[in-house]
Amino acid sequence: MKLSVIIPTLNEQATLERTLTALQRWRDELELIVVDGGSTDRTRDIAEPLVDHVHRAPLGRARQMNLGAELASGDALLFLHADTFLPPGFLPLIRQALADETHLWGRFDLSFEPSNRRLGLVAWMVNRRSRLTHVCTGDQGIFVRTQVFRDFGGFRNIPLMEDIEFSRRLRYLTPPACLDAKVVTSSRRWMEEGVLRTIVLMWWLRLLYWLGVSPERLVRIYYPGHSEQA
Repeated sequence: MKLSVIIPTLNEQATLERTLTALQRWRDELELIVVDGGSTDRTRDIAEPLVDHVHRAPLGRARQMNLGAELASGDALLFLHADTFLPPGFLPLIRQALADETHLWGRFDLSFEPSNRRLGLVAWMVNRRSRLTHVCTGDQGIFVRTQVFRDFGGFRNIPLMEDIEFSRRLRYLTPPACLDAKVVTSSRRWMEEGVLRTIVLMWWLRLLYWLGVSPERLVRIYYPGHSEQA
C-alpha cells in the first residue's frame, strides 16, 4: 500500500523543515505533497527539495487538501498539518489499520509539544472524545483509502470544521481506526492564546457547529478580522 502524505501550508517556514526532515527516512515508500495557499515566506523554498510535489492552490485548508488528494498517486492518503510530527513506525501502523474492510479510515492519538498538565488533559479529552464519537480532528493525522476519499467527495469546501464534517460522513461507513500511537503537534496557539481560553473557544465553536451555525460564521469567531484561513 503506497501512502501519499498531503500537507497544506500557509507561511509555515518556522516548522515545516522539521516536519519534512522527519519524513525523509520513509521517502522511498511515501509520496510527499505540499499544497501551499499563498505563502509570503520561505515555505515553498523549504519544501521543494524535501517533497515530491509542491502545488499552489487558493487559500483554504479544505481546497488545498482536496487538490493534493486529486493529484496523489497513493492507495491511501494521510493529511498532515505542517506543525505535526508523526510517531515512529507510522507507516506500518497505517497499512495494518487499512488492511481489511473493518476500517477504511483512521487517525492517531494526539499529544502537544511543549506540554504541561493542562495540555496533557486537553490531549486526553480530545483522544477520548474521538473514540466515543468517531469524530476526528486534523491535528490527529487523518488517513483514509484514496478511493473512499474520492467516492465521498473529499473535504467539503468550508473555511472551518472541514475535518469534523468529513468525519461525520465517514463514521457511518466504518468507525475510524483509533491508533494509540501519538502524533506530536505544536501547542503554539494554545500557549499564545491561553490554554483555558482556547479550550472554551474550541468547545464553544464545536457547540455552535453542532447547533447548525455555518462554518462561514464560525471562522470569523476563530480568526477575528479574517474571512478564511488555512
